Amino acid sequence: MTAAASSDADLIAAHAAGDPHAFSELVRRHRDRMWAVALRTLRDPEEAADALQEAFISAFRAAASFRAESQVTTWLHRIVVNACLDRMRRRQTRPTVPLPEAGPGEPVAPRDAMSERETRLVVQAALNELPEEQRAPIVLVDVEGYSVAETAQLLGIAEGTVKSRCARGRAKLAKVLGHLRNQSADANVPVTDVQVQQGRQLEER
Repeated sequence: MTAAASSDADLIAAHAAGDPHAFSELVRRHRDRMWAVALRTLRDPEEAADALQEAFISAFRAAASFRAESQVTTWLHRIVVNACLDRMRRRQTRPTVPLPEAGPGEPVAPRDAMSERETRLVVQAALNELPEEQRAPIVLVDVEGYSVAETAQLLGIAEGTVKSRCARGRAKLAKVLGHLRNQSADANVPVTDVQVQQGRQLEER
């Protein structure tokens, strides 16, 4: 079986056994998604790149201790998120760098591309205004699609804390993104915005 045909778990095992190519294949598979998580969390491409490098180095060293109690992608996400949170705690305040309109692995859909691009920029700007403790769970739950339980595990906090931080973050986002609720049903509004709207409805109950 070639590396490309191997499962993620097989690649981890092969890397731990000394295969010099297995981990590179794992990185190739998941680099773009991990980069997107780091970029959304840190907002700064330079910081995100450094965090991602640190995360993959940590994963490379810790692969031998991986236990198949969770998916390899969940394990990688946990390492990337932890690297981002570490950099958040360490970094000094400095000007942020605008996010690119479309990151790796996030091609712009051909239909109504300009509208989608503008919506993404508005949503990202709103996310950037959230406190770090609220932005991380919002990114994981509403953008990456992780469950509350998985997010709690990734961030090392209680599920109730994830729910409360997401609720507060969604309420803040709803105030900024309320105008998106008036878009037509044909508009390509990202899942994030739909979930923000749902969060606002829950807050109002």
